[in-house]
Amino acid sequence: MTETTMTVPVAGGSLDVRVDGDTGPTLVFAHYWGGSADTWNGVIGHLPPGQATVRFDQRGWGTSRALPGPYHLDQLADDLVRVIEARVSGPFVLVGHSMGGKASQLVAARRPVGLAGLVLVAPAPPQPPAMVTEEYRQGLSHAYDSAETVAHALDHVLTATPLPETVRATAERDSLAAGAEARQEWPLRGIARDVTDAARRIEVPVTVLTAENDVVEPPHVVREHLLPHIPHATLTTVPDAGHLLPAEAPGAVAKALGDFLTAIQR
Repeated sequence: MTETTMTVPVAGGSLDVRVDGDTGPTLVFAHYWGGSADTWNGVIGHLPPGQATVRFDQRGWGTSRALPGPYHLDQLADDLVRVIEARVSGPFVLVGHSMGGKASQLVAARRPVGLAGLVLVAPAPPQPPAMVTEEYRQGLSHAYDSAETVAHALDHVLTATPLPETVRATAERDSLAAGAEARQEWPLRGIARDVTDAARRIEVPVTVLTAENDVVEPPHVVREHLLPHIPHATLTTVPDAGHLLPAEAPGAVAKALGDFLTAIQR
C-alpha cells in the first residue's frame, strides 16, 4: 500500500492526514514542538511492510499552519481524536513525541474506543519539573525565531548525535514552519501545564522511551515526573541519543514499537 493523503475536518478548517498500511493495530503519530509528520519518516521506514500508520502536521505547523488557534494542548488533543475517529478503524496505538506525547496523554485519558496502548517518546511529563521556570520558558520561546536560532537549538539542545543531512534539513524546515502564536503556545504555556490528573486516568499499556543524553526531557525527569502518575508504564532508555529520538535513532524507536505491538497482542 502506498501512503495516501486524506482530508479530515477539524475546528476552523481541515487537516491533511497521511495514511498507509493495512496491518494493525494502527500507529497514530503525534510530533514534537517544531516537528511535522515528516519527523517520523525514519521510524516508518524501519517498520514492517504493511504496518498501518497515520500521521499529520499538528495545528499551526507545516501544512496545518493556516488553521486558526487556539493551539493549546486541549485543542491538539481534540484534533488528534478527530483524526482517529475519521481515519482509524479497529485498534490503535498512540505514539507521541515530546509535546505530542503530552497531547497523547490527554487523549489516552479520555479512553477513546479502540485505544490499545500508548508509546511516549522522549515525552514531556504530565508534571512539569522545577527547571521549567518563567525564565526558561521565555528563553525557549525564542528557539525557533530564525534559521540561526534553529541551528543552535539542533546543535546544542535537541540532538546529541549529528543528523543525516536530509533529516537535518527537514528539522530546520519544520522548526520555522509555524506562525508566531502556534510557535509560542507550547513554551510559554503548554510545557508548564500540569496534566497529572489526566495521566492517572490512563488505563491502557504504556511504554516510555527516553534518550540517554536528552537535555530537554532527561531520563531522571521522566522517572520522577511521569512514572509516579502512570505507574504501570515501562521505561527504556536509548543510549547515546538526544531529544530528537525519532530522527537520531529511528531504528531503535521502530524496534520498540514492534516489541510493544507484539506484547499487547499476546
